[in-house]
Amino acid sequence: MTKRPQTKLRAQTPPSAGLPSTTPVHSTGNGRPMAATPAAPSGAAPVRATYVEAVAIYEKGIEALQRHDFNHALELLQSVLRQYPEEKELHERVRLYLNICERHATPREAAPQSIEERLYASTLAINGGRYDEAISHLRLVRDEDPDNDHALYMLAVAHAQRGEHAEAVAHLERAIALNPENRALARRDPDLEPLHDDDAFRGAVNGAQMARLDPDRFARRPPIRPNKR
Repeated sequence: MTKRPQTKLRAQTPPSAGLPSTTPVHSTGNGRPMAATPAAPSGAAPVRATYVEAVAIYEKGIEALQRHDFNHALELLQSVLRQYPEEKELHERVRLYLNICERHATPREAAPQSIEERLYASTLAINGGRYDEAISHLRLVRDEDPDNDHALYMLAVAHAQRGEHAEAVAHLERAIALNPENRALARRDPDLEPLHDDDAFRGAVNGAQMARLDPDRFARRPPIRPNKR
């Protein structure tokens, strides 16, 4: 743990086996002293292994608190209370710093649950360039609603931006099959530009137009049979 040179105070603690008789104190940044290592339980009994483990996690939580990583500090300190219920003497100190963390921690947003929430979250992720996150949300939508053409189209966009052309075209073809309006959208969508040189992409977005221009080329023809002699 990094010691700040401007801090001179020391918290007096009872001497114990394997631990210093005094514990250095650091500032939390708000004028309150912070103990780096609490004293071991008093008495003649040897230090418990669980106490050593609990103190190690506690110290990591304090380090995170000093870095102003309040959410991580909160998780670590809460784990001390949860995993080491027998360390009552340590709990009092842990709760003191939990109060600090809870005042400064950033509230965590709830994970999207409904299809609409996941589609919205994936839109934000794509706009922010977080394509892995978007794909994670969209796969959940696809698993719940396999015929959701909007989710499939967005999967095509996310995979295209990651350079995964085969996956992008496969999702796009499925999205077009479910909703032909996606064909025109894909032609002018700048997010699909990485696919413009891909023959499979051009076939997906131009297939219907080419069929109208040259219907015989796409018509089903009977098999060629050998001439009878």
